[in-house]
Amino acid sequence: MGVPSGDERDFAFATTFALPIVATCDPGADTEGREEILQGQKCWVGEGIVINSSHADLHLNGLSQAAATETTIDWLEKQAKGKRTVSYKLRDWLFSRQRYWGEPIPILHFADGSMRALELDELPLTPPHLEDFKPHSSGQSPLAKEKNWVEYNDPKTGKKGLRETNTMPQWAGSCWYYLRFCDPHNTKEAWSREAENYWMPVDLYVGGIEHAVLHLLYSRFWHKVLFDCGLVHTSEPFLTLRNQGLVIAPSFKLPQGGYINPFDVVEKEGGHFAPQGEKLIVQTEKMSKSKLNGVSPDEIIEEFGADSLRLYEMFMGPFEREKVWNTDAVSGCRRFLNRFFDMVHSDKVTDETNIEALKLTHRLVERVTKETEALQFNTAISQMMEFINAFIPLNSYPKECLKRAIQMLYPFAPHIAEELWEVLGESQLLTFASIPPVDPQYLVDEISTYVVQINGKLRGRFSLPKDQTEEELLSFVRKQPEVEKYLTGEIGKTVFVPNKLLNIVLK
Repeated sequence: MGVPSGDERDFAFATTFALPIVATCDPGADTEGREEILQGQKCWVGEGIVINSSHADLHLNGLSQAAATETTIDWLEKQAKGKRTVSYKLRDWLFSRQRYWGEPIPILHFADGSMRALELDELPLTPPHLEDFKPHSSGQSPLAKEKNWVEYNDPKTGKKGLRETNTMPQWAGSCWYYLRFCDPHNTKEAWSREAENYWMPVDLYVGGIEHAVLHLLYSRFWHKVLFDCGLVHTSEPFLTLRNQGLVIAPSFKLPQGGYINPFDVVEKEGGHFAPQGEKLIVQTEKMSKSKLNGVSPDEIIEEFGADSLRLYEMFMGPFEREKVWNTDAVSGCRRFLNRFFDMVHSDKVTDETNIEALKLTHRLVERVTKETEALQFNTAISQMMEFINAFIPLNSYPKECLKRAIQMLYPFAPHIAEELWEVLGESQLLTFASIPPVDPQYLVDEISTYVVQINGKLRGRFSLPKDQTEEELLSFVRKQPEVEKYLTGEIGKTVFVPNKLLNIVLK
């Protein structure tokens, strides 16, 4: 950059080689170390007022950095020495990294400095099997250590060559993997035009917000290039984007930096301490290996089962919100699955149906289907828990109803659902079983809210079975203390609206 007073890398270089450093920004009187900054003894990368930056044609001193930038660009354009533009940087380091597990680059290097790209009949190029994945002592890729793979007698040119040992780590493939998914078994081309026309664009892209710049943006770059080349028929790869919320958990940080494993933290005197006695900074942060606040899925599965873990992850909260991990809460999902299991294995299971069970089941299917399609997984699971609470007290459990309930459980807890499906006598995999349509007659609400007024004033609201007659409703409200105290005279007339209103007019 050539501005050591305002760029840390330039400052380190200029300091090492004793080059002069002229301050170009005054950070303000209240800034700590201001005098050192103005004397070129300290680097300043923040905002401030421009100094030591004017000459006869361009006056920048006294301007803010943003204003000085605009003034400089205007001056360059007037002088025909430059023009204003926006740059988008797609990093090229994705195609030159020293990693074993990336895609190998199909290039041969010859002693005379020439190179050759492998032809189609020489592909795919697969990397050799390695036991040691550490980089070469020279800083080269681990592949450089495998001489038998690197050194290559090229049959097409008759020359000895060396394979490229840098790799394209994941990104070169993951940026367009969704297109390969359209036609994964095609051995002649990456995808056929027919398959791409049928499947693309992707209806729904689900990913963490941390992928927005890397995978999502890079995929769009790649896709637009492919579109310009006529290889895909849509200019955008994805129709809808939904970001799931991060899972966060407490972390314990040392004052000087670095993290302590929660199992090693000592809690005392209202604080948290490292084994050596240092008081720790307690924060709630994204689960991360570097912060040592992650939870091993293997341990959770060992204790509670895979379905309990899966169910809890979707029950923690709304899809797009942050969620605080609590291992103890997984046990609640385990208990719910146990109740479901016990219900299917109960001696109340019968081939006969009853109206109460049908109503509960059809309402469950209708609500869970809608909420699952909207990615409202936590409320869909809540509906199933409410269903269990209402269904278990019934006198009998119709198999037809249990099967529908299992189909609602299946996306959330597939292993136990598939087993319970088999217990009820089904041989076809649950994966391929269609869900019978919901019957609207079972969705009708059997309860109405009746508003009761006396002389036009609201005196009560009551939830009662539908289709109460005027006499039944009047008899009921006469016995309710909150209404009875206002019935101080003879009833002159009543105004009755079925399933809605009873207005009592006193003489």
